[in-house]
Amino acid sequence: MSAVGEESGAEFRLTEARLSRPPAAVFTRLSQAPGLARESRHFKEFMAVDRAHTVMLVEQGILSREHGKAILGVLAEIDAGGLEGLAVDETRGSFLLQVEARLAERLGEDIGGRMHTGRSRIDQGATVRRLYKRRRLLDAVEGLLRLESAVLEKAQRHRRTLMPGYTHLQHAQPWVFGHYLHSFFVKFREDFDRITECYQRLNLNPLGTVGLSGTSWPLNRARTTALLGFFGLVENSKLGREAYYAAEAVASLSYVMADLNDLATDLHLWSSHEFGLVECDDAFCGTSSIFPQKKNPAALETIKKASGGATQWLAEAFATFRGEGTGDQAIRELSMIDRAFDTTANMLELAAAVVATLIVHEPRMRALASENWATASNLADVLVRDRGLSYRQSHHVVGRMVRLCLEAGVVPGQATGAGLDCAALDTVGRPLGLTDGEVRDALDADRFVATRVTTGSVAPGEVDRMLREADGDFTSMRVWLGAEKERIAAASADLDRAVAAIRGCT
Repeated sequence: MSAVGEESGAEFRLTEARLSRPPAAVFTRLSQAPGLARESRHFKEFMAVDRAHTVMLVEQGILSREHGKAILGVLAEIDAGGLEGLAVDETRGSFLLQVEARLAERLGEDIGGRMHTGRSRIDQGATVRRLYKRRRLLDAVEGLLRLESAVLEKAQRHRRTLMPGYTHLQHAQPWVFGHYLHSFFVKFREDFDRITECYQRLNLNPLGTVGLSGTSWPLNRARTTALLGFFGLVENSKLGREAYYAAEAVASLSYVMADLNDLATDLHLWSSHEFGLVECDDAFCGTSSIFPQKKNPAALETIKKASGGATQWLAEAFATFRGEGTGDQAIRELSMIDRAFDTTANMLELAAAVVATLIVHEPRMRALASENWATASNLADVLVRDRGLSYRQSHHVVGRMVRLCLEAGVVPGQATGAGLDCAALDTVGRPLGLTDGEVRDALDADRFVATRVTTGSVAPGEVDRMLREADGDFTSMRVWLGAEKERIAAASADLDRAVAAIRGCT
């Protein structure tokens, strides 16, 4: 094949026909080189698109089988050699031109240059980027499922673990740690839904839209759609370069990071000495260079820090796209999206490890749930049901009783019917007649949890039901991911068979 190249003369450079000078060194360094660095992450996807396009050209009779076989042979060499074997020359420009240069070197321009028939760098690059982001979104889903698994396992273990619940960072009502963790399972399941909804719109094939208006070549766009594992076509040729799906992708990742931040913030606070509810495993902590006693929850701090930057991802995407209008192609690529993918994947991995090894101080949780009047609302409900007060009257009576008990140093387990009557006389002008046992039963934290009846509450039966359903949801999410990976693998295998058929390797 090298003899063909020798007969074809020197390499053609894209800039040489229309432009009178080669790229300036500063332009190459600050524009071309960073672009190539980003595209180098897409090596696998570039190879897939070139192979699929070439197969389709041969099958459509646009490219001869002989030429297609030669091109596919060199593409196989490039693929096997990897990025390191391509000898990238930044002055040539984009990755497409790096591959074309190797084809020209091995086959000559008259053969190597035929691979680009019926496509533009615009639709080729757009296809590559969609495939790359598809892969990274699947990676994000996989990381999310690992975290979901850790959260669900910990929730099952602590489905009866009593703890204080907070509003305004003050004790509000008794809570259950498994119920708390289930709430994050739900939030992460919603993140899964957002990612997969974005995935549906992202996984469409722009190859064949060409630069803007389509082409006169009889391309079979359905064939490349099947070979590359897309769900369907980006149909309007103007939209081939459309990239707002990338903004949607970083938005879905931002939600993941926001939820990770909420979880890390809670656990960080609750791991302080003042709370003492949970503790990170030593493997996820740091210490102090001066304070010998310190055990710092550094992994949680890492997650919180990473989440700060995520708040700007969507704004950065929209700011990048702001001036596109109808014609500017260059700004349709989000250079920051790799940072978003990498950060999300890393923090999902870290959070899953932290949750799986989290130490839960159950006795401390139970003690706090019982000692600070978190069950006062239940006593108020009892007065409404059993003594005919309105809830507002009952609220005032119990609030007055709590104030009097705090002033006297009385804890909930020492509350009396007489104390309640004293508060009732001050508030509604009459005693209510509850016994000491009835008052203390209404203020008991375990009794509080057991008497919840509403759907989604902390009642043991409801926590069990929600966790059972979460198991089913988790299985469905895992099945979706497995099926999608299998579908893409099947499309890749079809592409391999089509290439082998043309090359005569079957």
